Amino acid sequence: MTFHQAEHPLLVIPGSIEVSDDVLLANATPSQSHMSKSFVQTFGETIKMFRQVLVTERGQPFIVAGSGTLGWDMVASNLTEPGDEALVLHSGYFGQSFADCLETYGAKVTQLKAPVGQCPSREELVQALKAKKYKIVTITHVDTSTGVLSNPQMISEVVHEISPDTLIVLDGVCSVGSEVIRMDEWSLDVVMCASQKGLGVPPGLSLVCASERAIRIVETRKTKINSYFASWLNWLPVMRGYEQGKPVYFATPPIQIICALHTSLKEITSRPIEERWARHKQASIDFKQFVTDELGLKQVPSDPSIAANGMTAIYFPDGLSASDIIPRLLERGIVVAGGLHKEIKDKYFRIGHMGITVMDTKTRNDLEKVKDALRNVFKEAGYVQYFLAKYFVKSISSKHMENENNTSASESSLPPLDEANRRKLHAFYSSMALPGSSPDDGLQSIDSDNVNCDVR
Repeated sequence: MTFHQAEHPLLVIPGSIEVSDDVLLANATPSQSHMSKSFVQTFGETIKMFRQVLVTERGQPFIVAGSGTLGWDMVASNLTEPGDEALVLHSGYFGQSFADCLETYGAKVTQLKAPVGQCPSREELVQALKAKKYKIVTITHVDTSTGVLSNPQMISEVVHEISPDTLIVLDGVCSVGSEVIRMDEWSLDVVMCASQKGLGVPPGLSLVCASERAIRIVETRKTKINSYFASWLNWLPVMRGYEQGKPVYFATPPIQIICALHTSLKEITSRPIEERWARHKQASIDFKQFVTDELGLKQVPSDPSIAANGMTAIYFPDGLSASDIIPRLLERGIVVAGGLHKEIKDKYFRIGHMGITVMDTKTRNDLEKVKDALRNVFKEAGYVQYFLAKYFVKSISSKHMENENNTSASESSLPPLDEANRRKLHAFYSSMALPGSSPDDGLQSIDSDNVNCDVR
């Protein structure tokens, strides 16, 4: 059967993401019993393939109806008991939310907070672990509110060196399927995610994978698990049963969306997972270079080394806001996300590049569409007069200094905008000016005193 989904605006928020025709068709599979032979096989294979994505042989998956938030509840209700100490590594909005969830179940939470655009340092982590004994440490791999990428491998090494009994939990909601994760090699105790991001499936599934150590702790805990639906003790027989080809009932699984997940995971695991990680990384590098070099915009992560590969968080330039940019993008059929972090909520926007947007470049050209839309939208909004001037003059200056000194010019060393360069810039801007505008509109605020100003 040939199926093509209806035309729709291009969804490039940091999740939900675009899904393939095959995945969407699988989500429309006819009704069937959750005890049927066909579904038992589908669910069992899905559980096994999820392990492959996380590069684990020993982890125990839980695939349950819900969202990524349910993963927090599973972690908090199963792995902590009232009074347990928890250390939350905070790199944005979702670190705070995980802390709130842990406190709901009685844990005593310490947050190691980083400034906006950063993540806690190794030194800060060492100090925190030496100051107190923690039952659990949580890491937001990619905080969707900031686009900051944490380093779970380094964190795990530090925790195992200083506090080896402490459980390590990775919130991978915005990283599984787009960032490198090696659950066994990094000795992670829990990795949790959701269906609607890097896995390329519609929303509706919470996916958690627990280590053997984490399962033992649940099975030997002193107090009763204070959740019914989230209890791993209720779900363990179900997951183990389906994987062994024997259906076990606790709650009705969402059959259609599990079929969609099966289709997506089959495609993902058909090639080495390292290839998928590499494709996401290269797409991220290319897109971020466009944002920085062509648009001249600043990103929220303070350093490229801690910027996520599945999304980009971008500050608006001075004088422009969400209302100037996001509705114009929507008019062009591009859906992006506004700001989320409360400290900078109105100062930035977010673009996702995960799943088929990155992996399918033969039949789609999603990121090129986004780039073209951003060029036109910022031009319409009046930003073109600043960033064209800045980079035009920078180019002239760099070439001049390379010829004179055989060295490259730094931005701070740009010469005054003399009359000759001003005429060149006037001609260049004329070719780019909007209908009804004058080239002088783009030059009236550009002179030798402000041409070096920082344009975000």
